[in-house]
Amino acid sequence: MTAAAVEKVNGHAVAPPEPRFDPVALAEAEAIRTRAAAEADAARTRAEGDADAARTLAAEEAEKLRLTNERTRLAQERKQVDHDAYLAKKAAETAKAKTDEEKNAKEAADKEAVAAKRDAEQQRSERWWKWGARGIYAVGLIIAAPVQFMHFWDPHRKFLIAAPALLEGFALVLAFGAAWAVAHRRDVRPYRIGIMGGAAIAAGVNLYGGVTDKAIGLNAGIIGAIASLGGPIVLMAYEHGIAQKADGIPSARERRATERAKAAADAAREKARAEKLAADAKASAEKAAREEAAEAEQKRRDADRQAKHPDVWEVADALRSARGSQYVTEQIWGEAWLLVTGSKVVGIRPEIEAQSRAAQAHMRTVTEAPVLGSLSLINSQTSRRQKKDPEAPDGRRNNGGTPPVRRPGDTQPYSEGAKRQIGRETAARKNEEEAN
Repeated sequence: MTAAAVEKVNGHAVAPPEPRFDPVALAEAEAIRTRAAAEADAARTRAEGDADAARTLAAEEAEKLRLTNERTRLAQERKQVDHDAYLAKKAAETAKAKTDEEKNAKEAADKEAVAAKRDAEQQRSERWWKWGARGIYAVGLIIAAPVQFMHFWDPHRKFLIAAPALLEGFALVLAFGAAWAVAHRRDVRPYRIGIMGGAAIAAGVNLYGGVTDKAIGLNAGIIGAIASLGGPIVLMAYEHGIAQKADGIPSARERRATERAKAAADAAREKARAEKLAADAKASAEKAAREEAAEAEQKRRDADRQAKHPDVWEVADALRSARGSQYVTEQIWGEAWLLVTGSKVVGIRPEIEAQSRAAQAHMRTVTEAPVLGSLSLINSQTSRRQKKDPEAPDGRRNNGGTPPVRRPGDTQPYSEGAKRQIGRETAARKNEEEAN
């Protein structure tokens, strides 16, 4: 049976019964809520941590990307700067090369212009010289030929009229042969001998005709002889110059310039040699003087040391002999002084060191000891003051008997010696009192 629910009591409705309190269920519910809250907090914290981590990772990645981009930018800038520097260097080198090329081209052009001008002048002078020589030859032929025609004219032997052509033509043909020899770099001496022989014969014939034939006359004979000689001589001189030029033989002017340059070079070398010899002699003399002075100073030093320090000198001379040295050097003398006297300072002996130390100790005693007597600060600060006579006048200033204002530092402080002396005197008085 089940109990029936009571709905009314005494005619009043009865409230429904309250549910019973279950602590276990309440604890479980609280545990569930706590766990849910913890899980929610953990999830929220984890989410926040993931978000923070994501933000941090994103920030780090962004920073890495920024640094990478910055490094790339700097690298590009460096490459650009290097490239600009390379381009500037290449441009400078190109400009320098272009400038040098233009300078060299200008110098070459100037040299070519000078050479062209010189060649033109040489050609002009050579052309005038050639045609002048040929003109003189032609004029000589014009003068000498009629004289010879007049000399060789014979109505009975008309063929002799060709003799002038033979004589004058002989020299002319040999002159052409000399020109050929020069052009083909052959020996021209035989041609010159033939030219002068033919010219001399023609000149002799003209002179003889002028002397023997009154129709010709002496003047015509002489001028004909000169014409016969002058034309070939001038033409031969021209061919001689051409031959020397072709053979590369220097002219007298060039030889003189070469000799002057050689003489100047020889004089310069001789001067340099003399200066070097003088410098070497001066250096040798100075070295000899220094060695002589050093040797004299060494002798003086050795004699002085031997006379003033015979005991040290004996050891030093023994060290010198053992080491094979020529002189007693400063190192040997210092070692000998240390061995004999025991002092590392050369010149200081034990008695000198003892005297110096005694003098230093005396000086410390004098400078550090207290001053005694009427000027002693210790006596003035340790002696008992005498009582002043009541009848004695006031020794202070006329200030109405008011003591002067005393400030820190007005009185001189007691010295350390005075303090020690006061302590000793106080201890002595205390001991006397205890003894009495």
